[in-house]
Amino acid sequence: MQSFRGTGVALVTPFNEDLSIDFDGLTRLIEYNIDQGVDYLVALGTTAESVTLSEEEKKQIKRHIVSITNKRVPLVLGLGGNHTAAIVATLKTAGVVDGFDAILSVSPYYNRPTQDGIYAHYKAVSEASSLPIIMYNVPLRTGSNMEVSTSLRLATDFENIIGIKEAAGSMTQALRLLKDRPEGFLVISGDDMLALPMVSAGGDGVISVIGQGIVQPFSEMMRNGLEGAFAKAYTAHYKIMPAIDLIFEEGNPAGIKSMLSHLGICEAHVRLPLVKASEALHQKIGAYLKTS
Repeated sequence: MQSFRGTGVALVTPFNEDLSIDFDGLTRLIEYNIDQGVDYLVALGTTAESVTLSEEEKKQIKRHIVSITNKRVPLVLGLGGNHTAAIVATLKTAGVVDGFDAILSVSPYYNRPTQDGIYAHYKAVSEASSLPIIMYNVPLRTGSNMEVSTSLRLATDFENIIGIKEAAGSMTQALRLLKDRPEGFLVISGDDMLALPMVSAGGDGVISVIGQGIVQPFSEMMRNGLEGAFAKAYTAHYKIMPAIDLIFEEGNPAGIKSMLSHLGICEAHVRLPLVKASEALHQKIGAYLKTS
């Protein structure tokens, strides 16, 4: 699964002032990322505000991303949730994953299943999916942590579960995954700040938020890390760290949308219950871009 090594970015959903989808902005975002050297794109993840999109809007966004990308880079579709039967039914619906190369499926949130429940959930998703699956562990959002033993059990038992986006914020957990993973199983950082350290330890890359805003420097940093040029990679990492802090200061995707608005790619609008970055943060992000 070499297609998913390196830098993937979790695309935002650009909105117009009336909060309708800004498809022109989405086109600019895709072209900017491809032109600047991103390795693959992730659609309809958390950063895309997918929970506030209607099913019809999701269909339109998928079609648009597939059309504009036109197979120039691999595409991953965010498709997860806490209602296992609904996800299975969606996966079995004709045309749902057309044009995509893998799915990114988050561990069930809010209902906080046991580790056996998480295993059974992914077993059902695996059996329903025609595409490779990248699991997503993000305890800060889901309310429960996929333990290393559960991730490794799933990696071993199901051939189409090809990797995990690991965003527990723990290098210890990442190291345990890397130490005992089956051959070929991808360990992908879900945390921009830990992406390079995880690659240094043997990880396979990142699904990034900041990467869609400062694409070329971030992608090059990750590429250098994967090639073992760590001195060069960490020099870039330390320059990028302030930007990572800034875009998450008031939550995601408010910060990255502020950055994208400075870059002229799309406006900073988000849907409630999220709100735009404050003017103070917006100015700080602009100042960073001018001096970086």
